[in-house]
Amino acid sequence: MNDNKQADDEVKTVKKAQKSRFGYGKIFLVALIGGILGGGIVIGGYQYYQNNSATVENSKGSTKVSNLKVNVSTQSTKAFNKIKNAVVSVEAYSESSSNDALEGAFGSNPSSGSTESEGSGVIYKKTGNTAFVVTNNHVISGADKVEILLNSGKKLKATVVGHDSITDLAVLKINDQYVKQVASFGNSDNIQVGQTALAIGSPLGSTYATSLTQGIISAKKRTIDTTDSSGMTTGQTTVIQTDAAINPGNSGGPLINLEGQVIGINSMKLASTDSSSSTSSSTSVEGMGFAIPSNEVVNIINQLVKNGKISRPALGISLVDLSYVSSSDQKSVLKLPKNITNGVVVLKVSSNSPAKSAGLQKYDVITSLGGKKVKGLASLREALYEHKVGDTVQIQYYHDGSLKTASVKLNLEATDKNTTTSSDSGN
Repeated sequence: MNDNKQADDEVKTVKKAQKSRFGYGKIFLVALIGGILGGGIVIGGYQYYQNNSATVENSKGSTKVSNLKVNVSTQSTKAFNKIKNAVVSVEAYSESSSNDALEGAFGSNPSSGSTESEGSGVIYKKTGNTAFVVTNNHVISGADKVEILLNSGKKLKATVVGHDSITDLAVLKINDQYVKQVASFGNSDNIQVGQTALAIGSPLGSTYATSLTQGIISAKKRTIDTTDSSGMTTGQTTVIQTDAAINPGNSGGPLINLEGQVIGINSMKLASTDSSSSTSSSTSVEGMGFAIPSNEVVNIINQLVKNGKISRPALGISLVDLSYVSSSDQKSVLKLPKNITNGVVVLKVSSNSPAKSAGLQKYDVITSLGGKKVKGLASLREALYEHKVGDTVQIQYYHDGSLKTASVKLNLEATDKNTTTSSDSGN
């Protein structure tokens, strides 16, 4: 009974600490930077043998440690060993400006920077004297310096080859001198719900580097809304769902099968349900992590290595989902017909943009792009990204209550400056 009580107290203490550190909020997908991941679960049969007979003498306090040795050999362990030295910690730094004078006074280097974020990554290719690492874009976004910590403990300077905020993927390169292992990609289309999945990464940073957890594939292709820190929808993505423990710091780490192949890149988790303003209560969510499928990863990183970026069109407008506009404003300001309940509202039109050339104005409501209905920002981006820079598309929109159609020449390429992750982002 005392042992059980102690265990319960420890669990409560951990949960209390976690709540204090990370907090709760609306339903949101957490970018996994910094966190704690439990040790790997080992399953399967095992065999044991004895070098000598087990010796336990219980009389007069002469208990001894048994000589019994257990030889554990599982497929999970074999899979982990195939990739463990290819999994790395990613440390991103930004230059500090507030302490420059103080640091200079004490003779320290003011450009040394402070840790901005920590995540995970996996080495997937070696060519010449260069090794390539895939991680999440949000791990290195805005960093002035990036370093890679190998499983051996060796730290190396990394260079950003390319990154993409839409798919949340980035490619880094390092010198391959100390690289002893390279991961391979499996076909994510061939995975099955219920099959074993292993997650590897650095929860809470490099202190817990190369931590392993085990679970199953919960869903092969789960289309989910991605959200910003305020809980507003910024887009949609198709991901693998798993119940393998994934926590902050696992961002960019691999989700692998029992052959040790990468089938996904861990990116986010469902953390909690909506907190009610009246009850101030929330429900924690466990066992719902998400990974970018390996087939999508390979497509994106190949383009990043080749071109340094992913070329997508942009309209040059800032938007907000119509659902965020009150019914009274929809009627009085937007002058929408009562039967129009879906779309995106134009908040700002950039000069010299495709939207400006097509005649779109502030408070216009876009309901269709390229023949596809626009229900919100997520579906607008989905329809827009089916086209290439240089294409011409038809846009239907309401202006002062009247339905209009415009031909838009997509001659603007999306960048981090005109395409952000805010619900009123530029597109």
